[in-house]
Amino acid sequence: MKRNVPIALGLIIGLVMMTTYFFPFMDDVYRLVLQWSPVISGFAVALSIVSFVMSHWMKIRRRSPGRAYNMLALASFAIMLLAGGLRGLFPESKMFSFLGDIWGKSEESPFQWMFQNILLPMEATVFSLLAFYIASASFRAFRARNVEATLLLVAATLVMIGRVPLGEAIWSGFGPLQEWIMEFPNTAAKRAITIGVGLGIAATSLKLMLGIERSYLGKGD
Repeated sequence: MKRNVPIALGLIIGLVMMTTYFFPFMDDVYRLVLQWSPVISGFAVALSIVSFVMSHWMKIRRRSPGRAYNMLALASFAIMLLAGGLRGLFPESKMFSFLGDIWGKSEESPFQWMFQNILLPMEATVFSLLAFYIASASFRAFRARNVEATLLLVAATLVMIGRVPLGEAIWSGFGPLQEWIMEFPNTAAKRAITIGVGLGIAATSLKLMLGIERSYLGKGD
């Protein structure tokens, strides 16, 4: 019985949000539901923090391989929380006054220093690795094994040549040709994918509203 409550809530909220697109008098209800979003987001953040800590802690307790990284993750979380969270959440509290004015999220705080000099460089490093993965995936995809792969190879080559000054120097028609490829065949494919994604979202939403998809309820159902 208790598992039917979230399904009923999902059905009711889903129907309400759907009707707002067809009935103007439901705009007030739509705005009211949107006001609940920050509250739900707050619970989601709290749940994600608990899940993050418990997941890493369980791996440390079980002495799983690579638990040093789990320890590092928890230590980093605790340091950033202490550096910016306590003073930032309680700016007027005397309990954390001993931390001084530099503790918090000001420009000169340790929180901002770690964010700018540790987190951002690591993010840039991870994203820079994507270029190598993309190059490797492109090499495998551009092999002319069949008609579709050959068309992909030819189109990608024309676009790449048309995008660089060397292509314009070789032949002035590369620029307009790559623009035509991006404007018409590429846009048509993107719209087809967008339509497919929309249909998938609609199907998944209906499955959630009707209680067909219940994996979000956890195990045992």
